[in-house]
Formats: sequence, C-alpha cells, structure tokens
Amino acid sequence: MQPKFNLWLEADGEVVFSAWRAVLLQTVRDTGSISAAAAKLGVQYRTAWQKINEMETRLGVKLVDTQIGGQHGGGARLTPAALDYLDKFNRLNTALEGTVNATFRQTFG
Repeated sequence: MQPKFNLWLEADGEVVFSAWRAVLLQTVRDTGSISAAAAKLGVQYRTAWQKINEMETRLGVKLVDTQIGGQHGGGARLTPAALDYLDKFNRLNTALEGTVNATFRQTFG
C-alpha cells in the first residue's frame, strides 16, 4: 500500500491552484504556447485558457504573457509571479508528500 493525496489551494471556497493547474502552467512554460499545452494535456484550448484566467483573477496577478500570432507566430510565457507560485506550490507539495509518507510508515509499519 501507498498513501496518496491531492493538494489544492482555495480562496473564498474557490480553487486557486492545484496539481493539475501547476502541470498546465509548467506545460505552457515548456511549450511556449497555451494551445500546445492544451493539446499535450488532452484538453481544449478554451479549458486551458479558462483555468489560467481563473487563477489570474483569484490571485490578482498576471501569470501568462501572451503574444498574438502573426508572421512569426504567437506564443505564451510565464511571468515571474507564475514561476514563483509554481516553485512555492511544488515545494509545499513535496514537503507534504514527505510528511504523509513518514506518517504512513509510522501508522502502518
């Protein structure tokens, strides 16, 4: 057996940040595109854009800078605020995972 948990952060009862949303931002960072990130994650562009917009609205900060396509194509890149939130969320998730695993071993042997 292994313990599993799912971390998300809420504000006023609304999801602000979650493991899936972190993966979405990381995929935007890696692909340089919301559209490419959505395709890679198997969701519609609209869904990816809505989740990013929800995070930005609830956090009150811009997370993704976009450039409209043209001769050289569009693109997206994470803002310093997005990189900071990703880092903090990942550190919290790692710390909690360690605590959950240690408590599991103590409890179940």
